[in-house]
Order: sequence, then C-alpha cells, then structure tokens
Amino acid sequence: MSNRYGDSNLKIFTLNSNPALAKEIADIIGVELGKSSVTRFSDGEIQINIEESIRGCDVYIIQSTSGPVNEHLMELLIMIDALKRASAKTINIVIPYYGYARQDREARAREPITAKLVANLIETAGSTRVITLDMHAPQIQGFFDIPIDHLMGVPILGEYFLEKQLEDIVIVSPDHGGVTRARKLADKLKAPIAIIDKRRPRPNVVEVMNIVGNIEGKTAILIDDIIDTAGTITLAANALVENGAKEVYACCTHPVLSGPAIERIQNSKIKELVVTNTIALPEEKRIEKLVELSVAPLISEAIIRVHEKQSVSLLFD
Repeated sequence: MSNRYGDSNLKIFTLNSNPALAKEIADIIGVELGKSSVTRFSDGEIQINIEESIRGCDVYIIQSTSGPVNEHLMELLIMIDALKRASAKTINIVIPYYGYARQDREARAREPITAKLVANLIETAGSTRVITLDMHAPQIQGFFDIPIDHLMGVPILGEYFLEKQLEDIVIVSPDHGGVTRARKLADKLKAPIAIIDKRRPRPNVVEVMNIVGNIEGKTAILIDDIIDTAGTITLAANALVENGAKEVYACCTHPVLSGPAIERIQNSKIKELVVTNTIALPEEKRIEKLVELSVAPLISEAIIRVHEKQSVSLLFD
C-alpha cells in the first residue's frame, strides 16, 4: 500500500456514508484508503470483509451516521467489531455527522436518550476514540467514556463569509439553543448578533415569535448546526426580511435536508445556503443557492495530530 505519509501503521477506511470525503481526507494525509468491502446477505444483513492486514495498526474509520441512519450505524458497529477481531491497535471513529443526537435528554416523560444509546453502542463495539464535528449538543461529549475530539465547523463557515466581504452584517441564531454558535461566528466576523425567539409545538414544526436584536437594513447570516426539513431556517429567513433585513444568508455544518427541505429553501428569502460536506449530498439536492465547503482539511489535521500524539485543541478555534 503506497503511503506518502510515511507511517504504514496509519490506516484509513471508509464505509458507505461518505466515501468522497474519506478519499479527500486520505489524499490530503497521503495514504491510500484501506481495502474493505461491504456486502449484503439476501435478507439485507450487512457483511463486512477487511481485505488487508491491520494487526497492530492505528485505524481510522470515516463514517457519518446520516440517512439511511440505521444502515450506516450498523455498518459502523460491524466494522468496529471486525477491526477489533483483526487485532487493530487502536480503532478511531471519525463521525463527521453524529446522528441520533437530537434526543439528548428527556424533554418529556418516558422519552429515550438516543445520543447516549449510540455512544454506548460505539464504545461497547470496541472503539478507542471518537473524532466528530458540531454535535447537536456539546454535553453529548460526556456520554462517552473514551477520548472524544469535538471539532467545530464555525471557523470554516466564518472564513467563507470573511472572503465575501459582506457589509453591515448581523449574525442570527434561529433559536436560544444556538446562541453560543452564533456568538462564535459573530466574534470571527466582528459583527453583532440577533436571536429569533421561537417555539416548537412538536418535532419539525416551528412557529416564529419575536426577533431580539437590531436587523433593520442589515445583511443577516443565519447559523445552525443541522438543517433538516428547513422549516426553522426558512421561517426565520422570511421573518428577518419581513422585519427589515436587507438580505439573508444561511449556513450550517450538517445539511441533512430531508423531506421538503430543498423546495422550502428554493422558495424562501435565503440568498445563499452555505454547508459543509459532513453529509454526502445527492445531485438533486445541489441547487444553485447551495454552496458546499469541505471539512477534509480540518479532519485530516485532527487525524495527523491524534496519530502523532500532538494537541488537537488548536483546531477547536
């Protein structure tokens, strides 16, 4: 296996969720992707075969638990088990998008906490470390008893908007929960922030209430971690324009974009939606309004730093 990186103990494998991102990461580091195959039994059960020796190696698996979530999660768990039984020295899970993270507490009685359940599954399967980006709630880091490196998408999004040199901007959080994220982007762009006070009567249904902060005549940049059905972000964008914002950009780290999302974004007041490639987007979702930035350089740097036992904290800013 050719390895420009110069350490044959570093192996990078991909599963089916985002092979293009995995290839980009491997190319930046200077290694070839590990040889493995994912097949199905006729009843749909997943079968994984690792087609090279990984005994004593530090292995990194690139796999977002994006849709189809259960398929990709099971692929990951089975791969971890295969690596453990093949005597890998360390099994490092790189999860650009950590699914099942939105159920991170008991919001109502008798609800599951799936973010903790998935953490347990990954750990029990045999993972030794997790590297991930913009978890839905930072406290999910505490659900793991193994080291976790929680990288941030804000610097990547911030750089893009700095280069655009937009004038008179305001950073807008679409809800109270995202204020810390909005504050980080605002600090990077040296801009004020505003908050949309909303309530959510049930999952994926939103009512906009009030806008806290001055947005009159300004260029608004909405920031969120996940855009799923795009109900929140499009309602927010339309409310901003109705209340006097000049134009609205939106950005997020994880473009889940399920159900009516693309249609809603097309028909909304959003001028441009800036996302990262933590989730592989099919061609039909790549609309003209959408700009995709790569997280591969950030993840590659994190992998090299972990592998060389250097500090990863520099990448958190």
